[in-house]
Amino acid sequence: MFDDRPIAFIGPGVMAEAMVASLTERGELPGERVMMSGPRPHRLERLHEKYGAMTTTENRKAVEGASVVVLTVKPQSLAEVLDDLQSNIPQQALVVSIVAGANLSTIADGLKHPAIVRAMPNTPGQVGAGITVWTKTSAVTDGQSEHAVDLLRALGKEIEVEEEDYLNMATALSGTGPTYVFLFMEAMIDAGVHMGFPRRIAEELVLETIRGSLIFYEHSASHPARLRNQVTSPGGTSAEAIYYLEKAGFRTGLARAIWAAYERSVELGEGKKRGLNSS
Repeated sequence: MFDDRPIAFIGPGVMAEAMVASLTERGELPGERVMMSGPRPHRLERLHEKYGAMTTTENRKAVEGASVVVLTVKPQSLAEVLDDLQSNIPQQALVVSIVAGANLSTIADGLKHPAIVRAMPNTPGQVGAGITVWTKTSAVTDGQSEHAVDLLRALGKEIEVEEEDYLNMATALSGTGPTYVFLFMEAMIDAGVHMGFPRRIAEELVLETIRGSLIFYEHSASHPARLRNQVTSPGGTSAEAIYYLEKAGFRTGLARAIWAAYERSVELGEGKKRGLNSS
């Protein structure tokens, strides 16, 4: 559990709000021990009214006396935030960063502070159903690791890893993963509409099929390939559909897409930008 010192969120976006909402609703963190900093007063006022959080537009003021500082800013704003907070993080504080592509060394060097956790959550974390992969510097204590776990579990499940490159892999697989799922859902819905279903019925059929398939998988304790084989009768509709998916390169295309996302995550960590004409 957290101590009596405040937890500061630098960047009051949707993920920061999701953490605060979960922690305050479960009674793990009183709103008055939450400090949120951002440039938009109207947004801060709404968060204060909703959760009782303290707010400020000054990052340095936000981190004063904090036990945990959570960086939830957009990647393009990170450099400015690090410059602003450099050498101003309380000595015993833990810094947790969910900034995409920002390496441990970038955060530690930019803040001149050693105790850093780097985390990669995903979109379902906004409703407490996410999965977050995280790692830490050697300066993070056991007690601080427990604080990181408590914080990240506000978004759903969490997995700690030893190697930082796993964060780039997680960015491509679970972080970007909802994009693939939503695209797959969209394609199925559009196919249903093409066949003649009203869109609302196609959407419900697809949603419940995916939801039910996940529940069935969780209860079966079988590999997905085995489950797929169980519903693929020789010469049947599933066999016909799979034949065309494989012929279209479905599996290979998805694997290549995930690998491309991984490579892009590595590039972002190295500070590489792409222009509009880049491939």
